Amino acid sequence: MINFRTDLALERCDLYKKANNIENEVEGIQTQEEQIGESIKITRVKVLNENGEQAIGKKKGNYITIDVKNMKIAGEEDIQKTSEAVTKELKSLLANLVGNQDDILVVGLGNRYVTPDSLGPKVIQDIDITRHLLTYMPEVLDEQTRPVSAVSPGVLGTTGIETLEILKGIVDNVHPKLLIVIDSLASRSIERISSSVQIADTGIIPGAGVGNRRKELTKETLGIPVIAIGVPTVVEAATIAADSLDMFIQKVQQEAKSNEFLNELQEENKYEMIKEVLAPEEYNFIVTPKEIDELIENMSSVVARGINFATQK
Repeated sequence: MINFRTDLALERCDLYKKANNIENEVEGIQTQEEQIGESIKITRVKVLNENGEQAIGKKKGNYITIDVKNMKIAGEEDIQKTSEAVTKELKSLLANLVGNQDDILVVGLGNRYVTPDSLGPKVIQDIDITRHLLTYMPEVLDEQTRPVSAVSPGVLGTTGIETLEILKGIVDNVHPKLLIVIDSLASRSIERISSSVQIADTGIIPGAGVGNRRKELTKETLGIPVIAIGVPTVVEAATIAADSLDMFIQKVQQEAKSNEFLNELQEENKYEMIKEVLAPEEYNFIVTPKEIDELIENMSSVVARGINFATQK
């Protein structure tokens, strides 16, 4: 399989199919698509067995990708519609993992001082926290309210502590029944930057998409189910160069200036060629768009609203 840096199961599946000339389903993987209006597309990827795991490098489980058009110029209505899609998919996963009133801990990963990595901490600011109110002021809440707590543990570079170690201590003392972990992701596609949300019931390996792997946050390491919600905020410089070259070739071909060399070039693995040039000189940067501030604000609202409505009736 071509080793693009991407955290998205959907992209890994597409890459595997392209590399192996597969037109139908990959063995061990099921996919389903749903279109909501003109701007939202949901793709559900289910890894069924070991064959699926080996094909795309993702654990057995469910991976739901919600793609949104024009998030750069999204208004309140667009944000609300997208958050409703997140709510629906998240509710479905929660129903299979915990009861209606089981404690949930929401965890915002990332560095609040680095914009592309600040999604998790920003989402935490807007989560409806109820655990302490149920303990000290139960009269102000409905009796069916679910206990929800939240934490933003920071990053290893500023705390000196692995995120897993911090969360293990919290889980052992607070005893939540499930974790919802939010993190920034890496994508293979420029178009998906802060325009997609991936929800997975398999946990997460922080930093995997940018080659900075930390200890995994999963049911195996924490003892309780972990749902991961991620938004792509960065791509590799080699990805941008390869995509730009694709667009250039397509434009030349549309203008009837195609030749045998360009046809061959479009079929070759330009990403690996470009990466071989950039990597030795440490020029294969991780890149984010100039509108990242607005995009992060929009997507943090989408994710926070989705979680709030999914965790409470």
